[in-house]
Amino acid sequence: MKIGLVSEFDAAHHLPGYKGKCANIHGHTYKVEAVLEGPVDEANGFVLDFFDFKKILGRALEDLDHRYLNDILPSPTAEHIAVHISSRLKKELLGTSARLVSVKLWEGKNKWVMVDEQ
Repeated sequence: MKIGLVSEFDAAHHLPGYKGKCANIHGHTYKVEAVLEGPVDEANGFVLDFFDFKKILGRALEDLDHRYLNDILPSPTAEHIAVHISSRLKKELLGTSARLVSVKLWEGKNKWVMVDEQ
């Protein structure tokens, strides 16, 4: 079964070497959708309790929120940010029976990238 959770964070960045407005420092409200898959635990009825999922996703995003992303990633494109989040989530999920399926990252309202782990 699959479960999903959406969260947001705010951050600033610039794109080194880019020829356009995004070469300048600017910020976004990013929206993240994480999808997990796993068996339903017969004892509690969950793939992963949403309370725990929220904490796990929060820990995966905490180094990005209200930060200058160039201090964390050398080229903080949406693609690289999504891969970074995916990597952090996989580490946070160790010890659970849930597996990361995908991370979808919106940069602003209408633009998104997705890391598909399938």
